[in-house]
Amino acid sequence: MLYRRFGRTELQMPVFSCGGMRYQFKWEDVPNNEIPADNQANLEATIRRAVEVGINHIETARGYGTSEMQLGRVLPQFPREKLIVQTKVSPKADAKEFRETFEQSLQNLQLDYVDLLGLHGINHAESFDHSIRPGGCLEVAQQLQAEGKVRFIGFSTHGSTDIIVQTINTNLFDYVNLHWYYINQWNWAAIEAAKRHDMGVFIISPSNKGGLLYEPPQKLVNLCAPLSPIVFNDLFCLSHQEVHTLSVGAAKPQDFDEHLKTLELVDQASEILPPILARLESEAIATLGEDWVKSWQTNLPTFEETPGEVNIRVILWLRNLAIAYDLVEYAKMRYNLLGDGSHWFPGNKADRLGELNLRQCLARNPHADKIPQLLEQAHQLLAGEAVKRLSRT
Repeated sequence: MLYRRFGRTELQMPVFSCGGMRYQFKWEDVPNNEIPADNQANLEATIRRAVEVGINHIETARGYGTSEMQLGRVLPQFPREKLIVQTKVSPKADAKEFRETFEQSLQNLQLDYVDLLGLHGINHAESFDHSIRPGGCLEVAQQLQAEGKVRFIGFSTHGSTDIIVQTINTNLFDYVNLHWYYINQWNWAAIEAAKRHDMGVFIISPSNKGGLLYEPPQKLVNLCAPLSPIVFNDLFCLSHQEVHTLSVGAAKPQDFDEHLKTLELVDQASEILPPILARLESEAIATLGEDWVKSWQTNLPTFEETPGEVNIRVILWLRNLAIAYDLVEYAKMRYNLLGDGSHWFPGNKADRLGELNLRQCLARNPHADKIPQLLEQAHQLLAGEAVKRLSRT
């Protein structure tokens, strides 16, 4: 395993982390005796495999249903000083409730302390305020730190780059969990801000949210050759020293195997990646047009600035991925979250364009005349049944 210094925490973090949202029994709490033995055995085998290959960072959240409780059966079996355990608790309007929720997490995990506590989902102004204001959730986290129940405090986010950078620039957090991978590099400015503040950088779900890469389309397989899409994406992320660890949301022990192939390639990334990157860009240009690829994002409005809160940027991005790389299933999955993703995946679909006038909000984009038609096309291509976030199913 390779390890990187996790910012000012000084922790030696494995470049792969064992994320805890795909192996648990359910997304809601259930009594311990209702967890099937085979599910628990699989989870424990997954953790043992992680530790065996040097992945000693185990990451979960109070919002991951039975994950914490199931981990509580196995984590105490390892030498505590050998593990880096992280859980996350969502910011609350009532900071007392935040503390109570954390105490439940600690009880579930059967541990005296966690190494990393993340404020889970600083995604918008309200969750930022719940966290940062006097008497807010960050103050509670700092009290827990003083009590020895938490070593380092960070935050996770699905928010806009602006809200992430704003939170980083408070200089109140030791690390950040955020999205950044080949198909979505929007948050690079946040990673640069984290580097300036010497924060640890954890990449959320690069294989799942980064394109459903466990089951990639054949076109993407061909474009990433000789690497698999998973190894390409891992190598792309780890070729940037500002990135410290990637979450492997393992559902079973074997899910680590493909990722581990990346380790021997990290030192050769500068030779391996350029031909693949060039091929991916060329395919995007060939299928979408060079002018579009290089300028489609110019001066697009945010969803808040758009009539009907249509998330134009995300919809056009998903259309691009579906057409250029055959990431149709991924694009459908994400598109159908719109309208039901709350602040975790905000904005609406392009299903009411006939009622909306987008002319003014698109006036500064060079493709303004054709974007309404492209949004309609995207809706026809991607619309299906509405999808709920995993934690709400």
